[in-house]
Amino acid sequence: MIHFFIKRPIFATVMALLMLIGGALSIVLMPVAQYPQITPPTVQVSANYPGASSTITSDVVTRPLEQQINGVEGMIYMSSASTNNGSSVITITFDVGYDQDIGAVDVQNRVSTAQSQLPQEVQQQGITIAKQSTDLLLVVGLTSPGGTYDSFFLGNYADINITEALQRVPGVGSVVNFGLLQYSIRVWLDTQKLAALSISPQEVEQAVAAQNQQVVGGQLGALPLEGSPTYTLQVNALGRLTTAEQFEQIVVRRADDGTLVRIGDIGRAELGAASYSTNSAMNGRAAGNLGIYQLPGANAFNVANGIRAEMAELAKSFPPDIEWSVPYDTTKFVSASISELLKTFAEAVVLVLLVIFVFLQNFRATLIPMIAIPVSIIGAFAIMLAAGFSINTLSLLGLVLAIGLVVDDAIVVVENVERQLEEGMTEPRHATAKAMSEVTGPIVATSLSLAAVFVPAALMPGITGQLYNQFAMTIAFSVILSGINSLSLSPALCAILLRPREQGRKPFVAFRWFNSAFAALVAGYERTVRLASKAWWFVVACFLAALAATGLLFLRTPTAFIPDEDNGYFFVAYMLPPGATVDRSTAVAAQIRSLLEKQEEVETIIEVNGFNFITSVQQTNSGFLIPVLKDWSLRPGAEHTADAIMARLHRPLLAIPEAIVQVAPPPAIPGLGSVGGFQFQINDQSGLGLPTLVESLGAVLEGAAKRPELTQLRPQFDPNVPQIYLDFDRTKMQALLVNPDDAFKVLQINVASLYVNQFNR
Repeated sequence: MIHFFIKRPIFATVMALLMLIGGALSIVLMPVAQYPQITPPTVQVSANYPGASSTITSDVVTRPLEQQINGVEGMIYMSSASTNNGSSVITITFDVGYDQDIGAVDVQNRVSTAQSQLPQEVQQQGITIAKQSTDLLLVVGLTSPGGTYDSFFLGNYADINITEALQRVPGVGSVVNFGLLQYSIRVWLDTQKLAALSISPQEVEQAVAAQNQQVVGGQLGALPLEGSPTYTLQVNALGRLTTAEQFEQIVVRRADDGTLVRIGDIGRAELGAASYSTNSAMNGRAAGNLGIYQLPGANAFNVANGIRAEMAELAKSFPPDIEWSVPYDTTKFVSASISELLKTFAEAVVLVLLVIFVFLQNFRATLIPMIAIPVSIIGAFAIMLAAGFSINTLSLLGLVLAIGLVVDDAIVVVENVERQLEEGMTEPRHATAKAMSEVTGPIVATSLSLAAVFVPAALMPGITGQLYNQFAMTIAFSVILSGINSLSLSPALCAILLRPREQGRKPFVAFRWFNSAFAALVAGYERTVRLASKAWWFVVACFLAALAATGLLFLRTPTAFIPDEDNGYFFVAYMLPPGATVDRSTAVAAQIRSLLEKQEEVETIIEVNGFNFITSVQQTNSGFLIPVLKDWSLRPGAEHTADAIMARLHRPLLAIPEAIVQVAPPPAIPGLGSVGGFQFQINDQSGLGLPTLVESLGAVLEGAAKRPELTQLRPQFDPNVPQIYLDFDRTKMQALLVNPDDAFKVLQINVASLYVNQFNR
């Protein structure tokens, strides 16, 4: 088979070109990411029960949904959070590699089964099932430089005009509108006027439901109809109302004397927000912030470019004094990391070729491994694409390390052919054939051995094996391709390019100096070996000492999953005492922002109040800020890294008395958690109750605080929520002919608010 390629070098060249073309096309098609896709796909179920406490939300919303969803195919585990604003969020995590679309459909079917068990208000507002990822790719911000619009308008403008367009960008998993105060018509009732007119809040609810609904008018003149109508006319009527003034004209009751009582007579209607539990800002100014989460396996760069292109198109129709920006972009770090790896890749290629040229001292001979490197490295991308790999820091690192391996086989072929020519053979083809008969076996054995060395790393269990799978297999692919090229392309090139050296011709003067120095080095090495063979006991002792030192250093070296890196941003999360209002949270965020603004490395500060970033639920006593740092080139030096800035901020942030403030880096691997570090959960599987759970939580925190390697221990659960308990005397209610349902409804409408239906805007 080897002789076939020696006699037909064009065939071998075409094979190499096909590898190059296939690899080059694969580079364009492969997804680009910071790390391999090892994060498990998740599906999030969200529901809202206005005015309900966390206990009620958990009992009547979260638990029925969990009972139906539990056990869905492919599920690893399920977690949920119920808050005091009636929000219920259930996150279902599936096996790594499980089809997220199928998972979402299965969850949707389970949720449909549970809907009949949920309160009517929850069903009316709808239950959202979304393919979710914790991999926050971008934050798109809307601002009003002139102050024309507030965050209320900006958030709703983004929700109505931008969100759906961005969700259609390929690779986008979800778009979260941080701090959205969704438009709502709020009807405020005057209880004294209601009592004077003997009108119950239920009557107002029924009037709104009856007079604010979609009307289907039909058509006039549609067949079958007697005669021969010439036209058909579509009948339209005012259905859903659109303005607060229209709602104030809703008739609640007709009095006996014929007068009409409208909502405007017993209260007022205004355009407001469904909930005022959150807000967002950018650099302390009102903003609408959209978080873009990408789908697992999507090309981060393509998604980011698609978002920017879509926003540029949408911006053409923006009202005056609205601008958009992308203050938070994780692809910048990915791009910088890959650029550094490509730079290292180029440096490695140059160094390898320089070493080969210095030792072979023949440009023609150096040209052969010079060609072998790109064929093996670029060709490996085709196999990587077929294997479902991505272009990431680990796969590129594998290619960098493979550079020194893929040239070995080509060098063996070239050196052996040159040896045959130096020993008297004058025909390059014959010399190549003879040389290949001697080294074919060793080349095959070496290639398979090297590949076998790295394959076990890909077979490691758990998330570590999944992480380093692409690293190990990329090297194995490159080495195998190198072996194939050494048995096909390298012999063909040797037969074409190599020539017998001229007798008596002296090497170039620089090479003569190198040869003399190298000969002296070899002679010194030989003397050292002879001495070592005589004092073998000393060599063994040195080996054992080195082995012991290696073991000692191994035990003392700190361990970690993946080293923390300067991603160009970090997170600051805060939590006030339970029950704190969003106004108090906003005031604490202002104190944190003032500290961040004093850091010269900070460029932009994204702020979201009333949202717990770690648990991904709305809580009025929580919030977070994302300080985005200047470009790495503008802040050189260890004192300007993200870790150094976080260390400087730690003590001043602890001095804020109103809240517990936590500074955290992003997760080591995007998608594995919300922030760096790890999360620990305690599950009451025996039904021991809340007091026992709280006691266990305190014991765990007390024990963890004694560990010196742990810091910033922050529980996300606090049962000490201020509450008022109303004890209805049901016996008196019956004696006074008070319908309990009416009493409960009055309480809900006046305190918790009541959702009726939708309106158009």
